[in-house]
Amino acid sequence: MTSPAAARTLSRVVLGLTGGIAAYKAAELTRLLVKEGIAVDVVMTNAAAQFIAPMTLQALSGNPVLSGLWESGAANAMGHIELSRHADAIVVAPASADFIAKLANGHADDLLSTLCLARDCPLLIAPAMNRQMWSNAATQRNVAQLRADGVEILGPGSGDQACGEIGDGRMLEPEEIMAALLASAQPKLLAGKRVLLTAGPTVEAIDPVRAITNHSSGKMGFSLAQACAEAGANVTLVSGPTSLGTPTGVTRIDVKSAAEMAAAVDSAVPAAQIFIAVAAVADYTPAEVRASKLKKNGDRMTLALKPTADILAAVAARPKPPFCVGFAAETDDIVKNAEAKRRSKKVPLLIANRAQDAMGSEENEVTLVDERGAHPLPRMAKLALARRLVAEIASRLPR
Repeated sequence: MTSPAAARTLSRVVLGLTGGIAAYKAAELTRLLVKEGIAVDVVMTNAAAQFIAPMTLQALSGNPVLSGLWESGAANAMGHIELSRHADAIVVAPASADFIAKLANGHADDLLSTLCLARDCPLLIAPAMNRQMWSNAATQRNVAQLRADGVEILGPGSGDQACGEIGDGRMLEPEEIMAALLASAQPKLLAGKRVLLTAGPTVEAIDPVRAITNHSSGKMGFSLAQACAEAGANVTLVSGPTSLGTPTGVTRIDVKSAAEMAAAVDSAVPAAQIFIAVAAVADYTPAEVRASKLKKNGDRMTLALKPTADILAAVAARPKPPFCVGFAAETDDIVKNAEAKRRSKKVPLLIANRAQDAMGSEENEVTLVDERGAHPLPRMAKLALARRLVAEIASRLPR
């Protein structure tokens, strides 16, 4: 079992705001950063202060909001440099077209632009502007230059704009920016890899009203999809019915039944280098789906079931299979049953857990089972566990 790969530390972030109506979203982004345990130093341009009061961000961050180049408060009068020295990243959200142009050409005439120039930490910017400003050739040249300089561009999104027009240029939502920031700190252990995952339950129809399903929430599979994307992979997620939002950067295919999931996997797996079967796929499905609702008449009802396709075994049995990882939700003899399942399906790695402890929970405790034996991991939050599992999977990939 490998040691967990170290993520880049994110303990303090400079959050920069420039002028734009999207500045109001910075309040929620500040709250999310603080909730994550990240200290936030807010730096605003004069234009940004026209859209949101500095006091709002000061209250949310718990730190003074800075704006003037000579007001940084550093004892050595070099605050425009000092502030960035203690930051693990600088995030500018929103980033106006004017500020993007300033950065691309190395201008530094206020505190925020000076901090961005005098930094030795990653810089992420979230553009926010009118659709025509975004598509303007000058803006696109400036964005291309920033990317070439190693600046990470977050978005923009597309949709309704404050000016009443519709198109590209909307600032990403705070949750998306937060996810991108956390992802930027993760080691790129799967950079360039194509990963296919399944997640969630399947729903097997009995009639137009009733169905057979299970208690899977999909949280473990969605967390793994997020962790794989954070690690630099190109991720496709085949999901059964769930209310969970799609992780940033993940392509999602929605299905309902085990048969639909098997078909979606069969279509997508030829392009995959890694297949992770997390979904709680029904082992059986009704032998006959009634066209109309079965009426309750007080008698016992016998329901004939037939086995569903074994998706993981089918993928592992392909002539040139991807690296296959399975999940086993067991209620007893967890390691013994998981090892038997790993051997029968002929997969290199199976991740086992107690079904009653994992389904619907925010945490999970698993044991990795491979040809070298069983390797237990401590109980932890599912996203933290997913990031650890990515490191374990990466360490086992063929070289």
